[in-house]
Amino acid sequence: MPRHFAQRLAGLPAPATIEMARRARALRDEGRQVISLALGEPDFATPPAVIEAAHAAALAGQTKYPPVDGTPALKAAVARKFLRENGLTYTPDEIMVSNGGKQVIFNAFMATLNTGDEVVVPTPYWVSYPLIARMFGGVPVYAPCHEADGFRLKAEALAAVMTPRTRWVVLNFPNNPTGAVCSKADLEAVADVLRAYPDVWILSDEIYEHLVFDGQEFASLAAVAPDLKDRIVTLNGVSKAYAMTGWRVGFAGGPKDLIAAMRGVQGNATSGVCSIAQAAAAAALDGPADLVRDMAKTYSRRRTMVVEALRAIPGLTCAMPEGAFYAYPGVAGCLGRTTAGGALLETDRDFAVAFLEEENVATVPGAAFGLSPYLRFSCATDDKNLQEACARLSRFVKNLK
Repeated sequence: MPRHFAQRLAGLPAPATIEMARRARALRDEGRQVISLALGEPDFATPPAVIEAAHAAALAGQTKYPPVDGTPALKAAVARKFLRENGLTYTPDEIMVSNGGKQVIFNAFMATLNTGDEVVVPTPYWVSYPLIARMFGGVPVYAPCHEADGFRLKAEALAAVMTPRTRWVVLNFPNNPTGAVCSKADLEAVADVLRAYPDVWILSDEIYEHLVFDGQEFASLAAVAPDLKDRIVTLNGVSKAYAMTGWRVGFAGGPKDLIAAMRGVQGNATSGVCSIAQAAAAAALDGPADLVRDMAKTYSRRRTMVVEALRAIPGLTCAMPEGAFYAYPGVAGCLGRTTAGGALLETDRDFAVAFLEEENVATVPGAAFGLSPYLRFSCATDDKNLQEACARLSRFVKNLK
């Protein structure tokens, strides 16, 4: 049997978030009491009105092939959302709906990248940005963001890595994995850098838009710098804010010619998104905002609880996240030591693996996000599990030799 595989898959790993979740499930299947903080998945249920809208759509016969780039009803709801919440105007041919936000990135990169093109990604980053870029011959280039700055992107860090080969700059604030939020002033400074590179596309991943805390105000790059709007893809979706991860609906607004190219990619890959899920997403976007605000308040409270617990553990540091639902503790003070089970902790990956094996808590090492030595804790689970996870971490560190 022939076993010839594309070279683009050589060295392309599975995302570490998925790998750590897989390890956790395997241990749970063995009967262990595993707490998994590896995936960024809300523990809330999808709002009942959203589920009812999906049911009504199915009963009404909305079960046929949908348009490749989204149903008219959902695209209209997306346009209303962008105008209402971000002050952005998009026409129907400037909007597309994809199978989750990840497919928006896939479509955009496949439609634009040639071998050797550079994709600038601030670190720490969500694991899929550089992996998808590499699939299409792109070269990830990293702009470092530092804990001392709250992991916000500084304009000078971006300027230092821009080159004539740069084709994309990826922005993700509120950030996964750190929860960092860039202010309007931060984005204005970034926009000044981008103006010097008129041939560069910009991906603004705003999936955590509604999860900002402590009086922070979310700012969308295309609204902050409207002169750049004709080369910005503004990515969003319903997974995080509306607890709809499994519905697989993401969307984007962007320049008409790029959206058309992305539609061509999707039309030859998956075609349109499940019509019933699109009806549910439209109901979510047009639904009451108080449900989202209530979930955000819960995430904010959990975040404070977790960060305070982490900061109380000797050897750990932890910046206070301003958004999203993650904590990103530093574990440098624990490296070079040996666990109670005999594992030498040389890297954050060693730490995460040993913590899972010895204390049955799944986290993701910072190496997966391009900045070590850290761990990503997802706070999108209930208080009891979060408190127990922090207690197990405290015991794990206390027993280091």
